[in-house]
Amino acid sequence: MPATSSRATRKDAKSNGTNAGARQAGANGNFVSSISLKDPSLYINRELSLLAFQRRVLEEAQDELNPLLERVKFLSIVGSNLDEFFMVRVAGLKRQVEAGSLEVGPDGMLPMEQLEAIRTDVSNLKTAASRCYRRQIEPALEAAGIQIRCFADLNEQQQRRAMKYFSSSVFPVLTPLAFDPGRPFPHISNLSVNLAASIRDPEGEQHFARIKVPEALPQLVPVDAVPRGPRKKFTRQTYVWLEDLIRSNLDALFPGMMVIEAHPFHVTRDADIEIQELEAGDLLETTEEGLRQRRFGDVVRLQVDHEMPSSILRILMSNLEVSRNDVYRVRGPLSLSRLKYIAAIDIPELKDPPFVPSIPPVLEFNPEEEDIFGVIRRRDVMLHHPFNSFQPVVDFLKKSADDDDVLAIKMTLYRVGRNSPVVKALLEAMENEKQVAALVELKARFDEGSNIEWARALEDQGVHVVYGLIGLKVHSKIALIIRKEGDEIRRYIHLGTGNYNSVTAHLYTDIGLFTADEDIGADATDLFNYLTGYSAKRDYRKLLVAPINMRQRLRELIEREIAHHKQNGGGYLIFKMNALVDAEMIRLLYEASQAGVRVDLLVRGICCLRPEVKGVSENIRVISIVGRFLEHSRIYYFHNNGEPQIYVGSADLMPRNLNRRVEVLFPIEEDRLKRFLRNDVLDIYLTDNVKARVMNADGIYIRRERRRGEAIINTQQILLDRNRVVAQR
Repeated sequence: MPATSSRATRKDAKSNGTNAGARQAGANGNFVSSISLKDPSLYINRELSLLAFQRRVLEEAQDELNPLLERVKFLSIVGSNLDEFFMVRVAGLKRQVEAGSLEVGPDGMLPMEQLEAIRTDVSNLKTAASRCYRRQIEPALEAAGIQIRCFADLNEQQQRRAMKYFSSSVFPVLTPLAFDPGRPFPHISNLSVNLAASIRDPEGEQHFARIKVPEALPQLVPVDAVPRGPRKKFTRQTYVWLEDLIRSNLDALFPGMMVIEAHPFHVTRDADIEIQELEAGDLLETTEEGLRQRRFGDVVRLQVDHEMPSSILRILMSNLEVSRNDVYRVRGPLSLSRLKYIAAIDIPELKDPPFVPSIPPVLEFNPEEEDIFGVIRRRDVMLHHPFNSFQPVVDFLKKSADDDDVLAIKMTLYRVGRNSPVVKALLEAMENEKQVAALVELKARFDEGSNIEWARALEDQGVHVVYGLIGLKVHSKIALIIRKEGDEIRRYIHLGTGNYNSVTAHLYTDIGLFTADEDIGADATDLFNYLTGYSAKRDYRKLLVAPINMRQRLRELIEREIAHHKQNGGGYLIFKMNALVDAEMIRLLYEASQAGVRVDLLVRGICCLRPEVKGVSENIRVISIVGRFLEHSRIYYFHNNGEPQIYVGSADLMPRNLNRRVEVLFPIEEDRLKRFLRNDVLDIYLTDNVKARVMNADGIYIRRERRRGEAIINTQQILLDRNRVVAQR
């Protein structure tokens, strides 16, 4: 697998065997590392680590053991991830360079150095992805009966059908925009696919025109006859991309002119909204204005057909104000993200087999004898999505909305999606005269528009809506139900690692917990008072809350593990998260390793810690699992001298999560649930030998090889198989 590319990485890899390995005897005779744990050679650049994750996603597209259309899906995910990477991360670095910033991160790389390294890595990644599509995916699609053709390669009947569709459905939508002294260069919208055409008029003068490929139309156009009668099994279908169909019929757009040539191009703009919250009179209006401004962000990437001539490219570069370093010539699909339209073709035999999430047996109660509140009073209930259904969460909220004894519902909403059953339950609760308060985080990147709509819908029905806190993004996932039971008030809480989104709950791995624990309930009340009112409370009973006490408590828990190990041995930490970036947390893990504590890190994406460095991180193992479902759960396990403590929640170990977001980690306290997370979740992840990649000290990830005779351990498949057994009970 290609390494993460940068001068810093190459230098760091060399230094690991010398500087990083230096050790000296301490006063007590124990050996300690003499290297500073702030040495840049001990940290991997976060942007390059994120690109390394895209490599692992690409590997899933290259893996012939995956169903064909799932491989196409993974290739499209690489494209959409790169789109977001440029819109946010590259855009931010370019702003730093323009401002003359010399700020460096723990890895010691300047913004300009990062941009140079990024270009190298992205170019290599795009080349590998295009090669994967041309040499692996396209022939496999052809063999499976999915033919993606150029218009010129269609037979006569197919061309006739395509042209009929063009005339009736495409041509009326197109708007060719000329560029000349009387007509300014048109605005090119973010992530749009366009055609740059060179036109010659009857006098022989050459002109430039731009045609936008309509996003509202199907991007893949079928050109074979539609079979009559019910289709029992897929046979064969031929498609042409919409932009190729348009390009092949441009004469219709420019009558009396000669179309010399036309080439597709794709623009990526800076889409990271900067909200001046301290100056904002209304956060809702300010966010809406930010969304409007996003359309006109600076261009940070221009992707063009590899055959585009320099004359046309110069026009684009000049008017889009991009440099050569912002241009990427592409051989193959211009925008990988659009491969999602191929992945969406309805051929079940070319996709992962469907599954039905199970309901935990404890929740399969007789509603005439017991309700969900009674179940939660007796015991905590854990859900492991997507293997367990998200429906119990929806049912919990619906029951709360309808129950006469429920007085109030309070929730945080980060990414709920459209047509949300969760929001509908809140609206129903309002109709039933419950007190409802919802914190709708408007600053959830790329979900701002959806969240604005939900915020307005909730407000219109009288829900108390809070948009967020100044300077902080509310990322915690928590629902609090206040219920009157006799003369008492009891609180029921749902906490999770994932969003209250019924769609992604089927695609992401997440943990959810129902509890009626009094201390957690009191903490939840204090948290909502902090979110909806004013509170300077610093002490929470059981919850770890960022930015209030989470960093401090995590530091204390790691230091306690070190102390236990020094006294009794057996120190062990297992942290599962999406990203590990925070320098202080990395240093604490290095210190734990130096003390002899065993550290296993399950990090899906960015990992800036460098494992297996002599004298520093020899006891640290970093594993990344990329599979059918997006790994999204965060689990923090502390051996604690044989009395394990486990925290689960919304926070990754990143500066933004610990310093600039409201996050919650909650304890798992019942022994049976601890055993489940340790034995039936974490231990399986740590022994995965199908989807696991292990990071080396140089930052390169290598697939774990299965030893001869070793059982196949595919974590997500094992959890799915176990789910099916439960579902059949």
